[in-house]
Amino acid sequence: MNFFEHQNRARHQSRWLISAFLVATAAVILAVDFIVLLFLGVSPASSGLEEATLHWLDPNFIGSNLDSLALSSAATGGVIGLSSLYKIASLRSGGGKVVTSLGGTHVDADTRDPLCRRFRNVVEEIAIASGVPAPDIYVLEQESGINAFAAGYSPSDAAIAVTRGTLEKLSRAELQGVVAHEFSHIFNGDMRINIRLMGLLFGILLVSIVGRHIMHSARFMGGSRRKEGGVIIFVGMSLMVVGYAGLFFARWIKAALSRQREYLADASAVQFTRDPDGIGGALKKIGAYSIGSYLEAESEEVSHMLFGSGTQAIIFSTHPPLAKRIARIDRQFKTSDIAELASQLADNVRKERELAIKEMEAQELANQKSAGGGFALGVFNPAELADAIGNPQLDALLAAATVAASIPSEFEQAAHSIAGAPDVLMLSLLDNEPKIRDKQLLIIAEQLGNDIERRVNYLMTTNPPLQRAQRMPLYEITFPALKRRPRDELERISKTVRQIILMDGEVEVFEYFLAKMFQLHLADAMTPSQVRSSGRRRLQSVASDVHIVMSVLAGQAGEKDRTEVVFSEALKALGLERKPAVALGPNWVNILDQALNRLDQLSPKAKQQLVAELGNVAMADDSANIDERELLRVICATIHAPLPTFMRRQ
Repeated sequence: MNFFEHQNRARHQSRWLISAFLVATAAVILAVDFIVLLFLGVSPASSGLEEATLHWLDPNFIGSNLDSLALSSAATGGVIGLSSLYKIASLRSGGGKVVTSLGGTHVDADTRDPLCRRFRNVVEEIAIASGVPAPDIYVLEQESGINAFAAGYSPSDAAIAVTRGTLEKLSRAELQGVVAHEFSHIFNGDMRINIRLMGLLFGILLVSIVGRHIMHSARFMGGSRRKEGGVIIFVGMSLMVVGYAGLFFARWIKAALSRQREYLADASAVQFTRDPDGIGGALKKIGAYSIGSYLEAESEEVSHMLFGSGTQAIIFSTHPPLAKRIARIDRQFKTSDIAELASQLADNVRKERELAIKEMEAQELANQKSAGGGFALGVFNPAELADAIGNPQLDALLAAATVAASIPSEFEQAAHSIAGAPDVLMLSLLDNEPKIRDKQLLIIAEQLGNDIERRVNYLMTTNPPLQRAQRMPLYEITFPALKRRPRDELERISKTVRQIILMDGEVEVFEYFLAKMFQLHLADAMTPSQVRSSGRRRLQSVASDVHIVMSVLAGQAGEKDRTEVVFSEALKALGLERKPAVALGPNWVNILDQALNRLDQLSPKAKQQLVAELGNVAMADDSANIDERELLRVICATIHAPLPTFMRRQ
């Protein structure tokens, strides 16, 4: 199942989720109505449980209390609906809100904790390889169990959190497997479903919380007389049913959605890292440590998001059995392996911290020695392009680690700093031509202030020039800090970016590439709940837009004759009219933007077909230059299909 199939499945699951929510709400309403009838049926004149039961079964009694039942149904439905709407509204700000509500602490840019630095490096490497901005990262400092989760609506507002136990007890390879598992949830649409599920089920869970409080209070109700004893016992049992009805249905819905997705995310993590021992080792350590993956904090709301079970759920666990997850990854696994591992973990925490310190020192040394590194364009097969989205190959992961390590330390420090992030973005856009660059610096000073202009100039003059292959990865690790700037300042930064690229009257592909990526990611991060990963439109309804986008891409090709043939064949394969590519002229940016906005409304299947044919056009002459690759990436990003980087280490 590839990225587009996952997106299509997520759409169907969203509809199923609404239906299941309505069924669960109706069941809870009926349970509450039953309790209302119970209390209405117990009168001072009744002789006990038997007479009261006859009241409940009497149609005349039920008919005479329809007004009360309607009121209780409306009240229960209203509480569930309004509570869920309130929760959904409170989660509109995205993944960070979910993490902080659970006690997550944001990992600061200047952290000297080697385990946090290792975590950040792993996240950034996978983000660069995947072609998305790095997510915000958090640590649940008070949690010693091994667990993690990703939250948010899209890659641009995603947050990944791990427990302190995950950092202390897992090796780098195991941590990489866990993070790759969470990235799989980000790409597959699971993260968006999870946050919607959290919002919808809040109302049902609230009923269960109220029910538990009422049940506990019932213990102190009067009723020592023997004739009333049976009724009160039955009332207490009924309250227990209502109190846990919401929890039962909430867990049923979460289990129905979550279990198979956990298997798929485990498999994706193995494919991502090409190291089954990574995520397999993490799962084995969950079994080996007595605390496992359990959390101290109340985790019922987010249980379906977690890497491992947050609690020992008796009914409808949101996760498959641990042994089954391990066995799917490691065919040689035996349950006795966990017992053997448990006896070997006595000094594991100390060892992993020492290794993390060595890694941090080695990276700092590499950054100091770096002069830019060397990177070459990697090869990609157009037929496999759709499958590569959300699933980069091992070469891309290795190249991402190399390019991240090659970034000079001053750039890296600024990129992780909220104060320095705008400097890095501006630096990435500066032209190599001194006269043009001076004018760009003047625009920066006028729009953002002299302090930022001076810092940009300092970074430029005191460090080796950035290679083109380094600029986008540097931006991707800059974005988490950048988006934390005040909204009005981000609007000024966005305006400055547009002025810089339009300053000389010509827009180069790289300028468009970086500026468009920033605007896309910023828009998604500012209004995460409004992001739509796909629509319902068919290719035939946007035929002219497809022609425009493919024409822009074909215009960057080296071998025009061969490209024209492939261009025509690509249109035919999409079921569109065959016609030659056109030159859009100096206004190509605006025309392309308008076309891409409409293509973003395509269905997942249509997007998959489009991406495949775009890959054929880019590789028409059996190679794709850097302009073609960057255009292909920005086109895919605009239609919310993040394309991995295709580069390799020299």
